[in-house]
Amino acid sequence: MTNNLQSKQDVQEIDLLKLLKVLWSRIWLIVLAAFIGGVAFFLYTFFFITPQYKSSALLYVNNNSLDIGSTKLNITSGDISASSSLIDTYCVILRSRTTLEQAKHEGELPYTYEQLRSMVSGSAEGKTPVFKITVTNPDPEMAANICNTVVEIMIDPNSGISGIVEGSSVSVIDYAVVAKSASSPSYLKNTAIGMLLGFVVACGIIILISLMDSTIREEEFLLEKYSNIPVLATIPDLNEDSAGGYYGYGGSYARAGDKARSNAAAKSKEKGSEV
Repeated sequence: MTNNLQSKQDVQEIDLLKLLKVLWSRIWLIVLAAFIGGVAFFLYTFFFITPQYKSSALLYVNNNSLDIGSTKLNITSGDISASSSLIDTYCVILRSRTTLEQAKHEGELPYTYEQLRSMVSGSAEGKTPVFKITVTNPDPEMAANICNTVVEIMIDPNSGISGIVEGSSVSVIDYAVVAKSASSPSYLKNTAIGMLLGFVVACGIIILISLMDSTIREEEFLLEKYSNIPVLATIPDLNEDSAGGYYGYGGSYARAGDKARSNAAAKSKEKGSEV
């Protein structure tokens, strides 16, 4: 029997319904934690994260017969995979040291090559031969200035794409304009992340405390945990109606004394009326 008890104590079953009841009983704490997390993330985003602005320009690159070194490619409108590889080539040219150093010199930009490289990015506009140049900067006017400076270098017939990749021609579809609103950070997104984090942390702590709590609060727990042991006797709750006295008996004695005194007073009144 000892080994059986020991094995039952080592294995702890998790009742999901009870955990849900515990969470529901602490729902106010969970809501408070979610609210505090959302407010904290909002304040951190507002005071400590610098807003970023994006400006983009669109270029159309036409390639009929493309020579790269000793490799010759014939590009058609249906050759999607070749177009993707060309966009990768344009991105390398865009972020090269030669291109960005020239942009820094011509635009008199107060940034190093490494800083400009982290700001500038290129991508394909859908599945088209349109090349998109995007610049991210805390100053919206500076972002547009850098983007347009890079565009002028990329369309230059000597130092741009057409000067490096033979058989290609570049034309501008859209120049960059000054952004009116910040692209990041998102206050709504960060606040939602903070609320979700507060919710998860609060639920985790409540569940952990509940699982580690070994206090026995109801007899059903013992009946379920030790179902193979017969119940010999039960002890009543002596403190249920008490307010003082040893194990609560003082309150019961006080009520009994008050009842006896009231009965004695009623009998004495009855005797006085008979006289």
